[in-house]
Amino acid sequence: MKTAFLMRFWQYQAERFPFLVHGILIAVFSFSAIAYSRICRGQTNFIDWPTYGAAVFCTVTLFLLVRIFDEHKDAEDDAQFRPELPVPRGLISLKELRVVGFVVFAAQLLLVGLFFTKMLFPLALVLGYLCLMGVEFFIPDWLRKHQFWYVTSHMLIIPLVDIFASGFDWYLGAYIPPEGLIFFFVVSYFNGIVLEIGRKIRSEEKEAPGVLTYTSMLGIPLAIALWLAVLLITLLAALKAADFAHLGMETSIFLGIMFGICVLPALLFLNKRTSKNAKMIEYASAVWTLVMYGSLGGVPMLRSLLFG
Repeated sequence: MKTAFLMRFWQYQAERFPFLVHGILIAVFSFSAIAYSRICRGQTNFIDWPTYGAAVFCTVTLFLLVRIFDEHKDAEDDAQFRPELPVPRGLISLKELRVVGFVVFAAQLLLVGLFFTKMLFPLALVLGYLCLMGVEFFIPDWLRKHQFWYVTSHMLIIPLVDIFASGFDWYLGAYIPPEGLIFFFVVSYFNGIVLEIGRKIRSEEKEAPGVLTYTSMLGIPLAIALWLAVLLITLLAALKAADFAHLGMETSIFLGIMFGICVLPALLFLNKRTSKNAKMIEYASAVWTLVMYGSLGGVPMLRSLLFG
């Protein structure tokens, strides 16, 4: 039975939360958050690697908990409109996912409580907000009728996780948080929205009844305009964050070039509205997110570690 569950859970993660892909992205996310904090404080070295490993474990499992909460929150809609997903088709049950969630939660508490006690407070903030998301802030019907507030409220979990991750530098070390972190958190927030919109842009033949997409809600031109607007806001916030960290003109130029590259799939989709071009917008959203985190914290810190 145990072996059977592990095999089913492995298939579940491959479909809904691929550990390798998400792990790499979230490891970059955590590295960059910590690195940016240290760069803003004038530090050229990184935190010790066991502490970074703990930060990665906690952030990866926090996003896994977000996935598990979403499975419960969306269970009714998934059963009605997306029966091919793992939970509706019976690959894994909500009860089993709750057990996974409790195990993950216990592991987080054990790790942080034993070795990084001070981080229990920011961890509690993230988990508390996640619980509010799980009950849709006690206004589920209203939120579902007001998609703008639904998305903006749920995306706050990303900068909260960012605060937690970066806290392994400034909060754990009892330093005053650098001012530039505010713009880094803004970048994280809007990156989340870029990803959210990007993965819900569809060509007309890929639209399905009951499946919420921005193209079905707004139409293709307006959905693309919204994605581009959020992409631009993220760029402006990233430029401000780069300025606070004194990352130099080359970083700003690189961000501008990458912005232009990531805009191209949206323009291609407007010209030729195929499912392939729509998928390219989702890929561009992921690339943009990696570029943001890499440019603001990851690459400058790696350069410092490798070349001094």
